[in-house]
Amino acid sequence: MSTNFPEGSPESTDWISQSEAAKLRGVTRQAISKLIRQGRLRTFEIGGHVLVSRSEILDFRGGAAGRPELGEDRALERIVRLLDASPPETRLQVFQRLRSEFPIHPLEAQLGTPAEVVLEAIARAGPLTLRGIRGVLAESAFEVYIVKELEGWSSHAALGDPPYDYLLEDVTGPVKVQVKLQRMKAGRPMTAWEGYRRFSPDRLVVETQRTRGGKDSSGGDTRPYRFGEFDILAVATEPSTRRWDSFMYTVADWLIPRTESPGQLLKFQPVAIVPDDDWTDDFETCVAWFRSGVKKTIGGRIDGDPTSG
Repeated sequence: MSTNFPEGSPESTDWISQSEAAKLRGVTRQAISKLIRQGRLRTFEIGGHVLVSRSEILDFRGGAAGRPELGEDRALERIVRLLDASPPETRLQVFQRLRSEFPIHPLEAQLGTPAEVVLEAIARAGPLTLRGIRGVLAESAFEVYIVKELEGWSSHAALGDPPYDYLLEDVTGPVKVQVKLQRMKAGRPMTAWEGYRRFSPDRLVVETQRTRGGKDSSGGDTRPYRFGEFDILAVATEPSTRRWDSFMYTVADWLIPRTESPGQLLKFQPVAIVPDDDWTDDFETCVAWFRSGVKKTIGGRIDGDPTSG
């Protein structure tokens, strides 16, 4: 099938996805999306996907894309060149001098120990502790790489122990987001097929239940999440992408229910590796899906209903 590209545009091979553009410039996908919204990048839409020009991305100059304007800070450029030309022992001395002046995180003061000691303690932790830490890292990564890059959104502190991690709000209203880390098995990414044999092996998998279990007043299991407890599921895909700024999103009401308890989410959910009609790598696209009110269930099953969780 032939595609008609915009008049005067680069050849078809020049058009790349926003995720590819972000990797080229070493920035988040949200930073590229922001430039598009600001009208600072040309785009071409095909099959519902908004593409940008590779050559334009490579030539772009501007702080919002992660690089300074040409000539903006010549002193910094000179320092960087000197450091690049210095032997390792000299660069280490410079680092140690700056490290003593600039704490890495306020937690150092709170715990009364430098970050290096905290990291050593984490390195000594067992697999279960590390799994919990990685889950917290996913939530923190969502805050740093996604929430702080959003324009026109505010984040509200969650009171108590709600079934969501973030309460975000724009002019239209609030959105509740649950953040989960893509599941791993034996130190590698786990496939959806390994979760349930009726799921496709070509999909990732995320575990959608609480870390700790319990019983309610009627003796029911409180570990599973229920439909309606949050609006959007954000899945950190670091286990397969090796990037903490990489997330896939879907509408919570589109997730697969448990066979024996339709009001609850199935323990394992299949996650698309690349964006499709059910999953997107852009938060605001998922918000639009959620607010559209469309009712459906995500794909990823080979046949019939999934095994119960």
